[in-house]
Amino acid sequence: MTDIHSNGALPPAQQALHDIAKGGENVIALSTLALSDVLLPVPAGPDDAEEAAQDPAASRAIQLPVYEQEDGVKLVPVFTSEERLAQALPGTQRYRLVPLSALTGSWPSDELTLAIDTGSPDALSIAGPGVRALAALSGSGPAAGPGQAPA
Repeated sequence: MTDIHSNGALPPAQQALHDIAKGGENVIALSTLALSDVLLPVPAGPDDAEEAAQDPAASRAIQLPVYEQEDGVKLVPVFTSEERLAQALPGTQRYRLVPLSALTGSWPSDELTLAIDTGSPDALSIAGPGVRALAALSGSGPAAGPGQAPA
């Protein structure tokens, strides 16, 4: 299923993924993607409501949902639409809309892979160092010193 606007165009983040998958102008597409909002699945826990009532700050903290594949690769899935989230993780009942730059700018580990729209034809997986490079495209990554390229 492709999410198409009423004017027939793909949403910007999905168009960027499509362009990357088709070998288009990657810098422009990656910059568009880096500046997009994404849906971050929120795994349901038995004490979610009780925890939020006791500690409102905990309900605002972003916790990355980490899924481990059979080969040991640890993925953090994000999605560009509710439709793509529902296709990949049909049991997910909650998500947060977050700027991708907020996630990539403080990526916790090179051992984690960012998986964007997993299960879709335009899915993109980015390993830890690439996630940091994506953050630099959005201006949220570490600043480079004089004469240095962004990390």
